Amino acid sequence: MSPRWKKLIGLVVLVFGLTLYVLLAMRLGVALPDDTPFLLELAYYVIAGIAWAFPCIPLIRWMNRPAR
Repeated sequence: MSPRWKKLIGLVVLVFGLTLYVLLAMRLGVALPDDTPFLLELAYYVIAGIAWAFPCIPLIRWMNRPAR
């Protein structure tokens, strides 16, 4: 597959996947009980803010891999 097609496919998957991830993380963050301690809430948002990168790394590597 040509690098141009791989980058187009990767871009579409990234935008769609990140949109779903953000909506899910936001929904879970809003669903936390009101009496949740501040540090626990902070930990959730820090983890949710970093966790999106781990599934994206293999996709970005695949997108940038040269053609065979």
